[in-house]
Amino acid sequence: MQVKMKGVHGYCWLFLALLVSCSEQAKPQGPSSQGTDCTQIKTKSPRATSGEYFIKPSGAKTPFKVYCEMLSDGGWTVLQRRSGGEVSFQRNWDAYKNGFGNLTQDHWLGLEMVYTLTDTRIKKWTLRVDLWDFENGTAYAEYQNFKLENEKSAFKLHVGKYSGNAGDAIRGTYSGMDENGYGFSTVDRDNDGCSPCIFGDIAESQCAFSEGGGWWYSKCGSAALNGVWHPFNQHIGWASGLHWLTWKPPAPYSAKACRMMIKSG
Repeated sequence: MQVKMKGVHGYCWLFLALLVSCSEQAKPQGPSSQGTDCTQIKTKSPRATSGEYFIKPSGAKTPFKVYCEMLSDGGWTVLQRRSGGEVSFQRNWDAYKNGFGNLTQDHWLGLEMVYTLTDTRIKKWTLRVDLWDFENGTAYAEYQNFKLENEKSAFKLHVGKYSGNAGDAIRGTYSGMDENGYGFSTVDRDNDGCSPCIFGDIAESQCAFSEGGGWWYSKCGSAALNGVWHPFNQHIGWASGLHWLTWKPPAPYSAKACRMMIKSG
């Protein structure tokens, strides 16, 4: 339907209509969600390739960006990636809560985002840890029923049945090291199980100081992948490192690279 506008008043209304239209178009538009998680994106688009995607889990107020590893067994949401020393993981609570680093390179997604992803009764989550050593070897560990509690509970870790060839380091190299059910600790927020822990003639009261970075420390446990990255010939024996001690015992072996990611099912 055509509307003829004559005279000054007609042109004024036309001008106002155009102004409102341009104003609406100029409003900043937030990112649109491409799925609730990487697994759903891969299911909907089997040919989807690995890269950055916006997701919006059921509990999220707005979409946020993640890196998806699109593998033959589904889409995995990457929580952590380490491959060198360029990005420091010696960070405080707020950094680990909100995330840091470059999603396409070394990064930590953020405890709040991981909690939001796993805070659902509809989906079950699998945690996968991939490890690379300096001798061209690889290993992995998978845990069923992975989830985190909220910040009030210090983002407590929960994992179920283990499978893989790296060993169950989350439950520890010996009795009493189990990190399951422990809150996350950083240098400025201590939630570990040491008050203190006695190792020979050493008393350790805060694991984040010796192990480095942030983690779900129980008694300075045998899984801790956020310590200081060490290059070849400096990767064995350090207290702080990328440790998965059931994989490379007995001396602390700092991995060349590691990756943590989750898949829904």
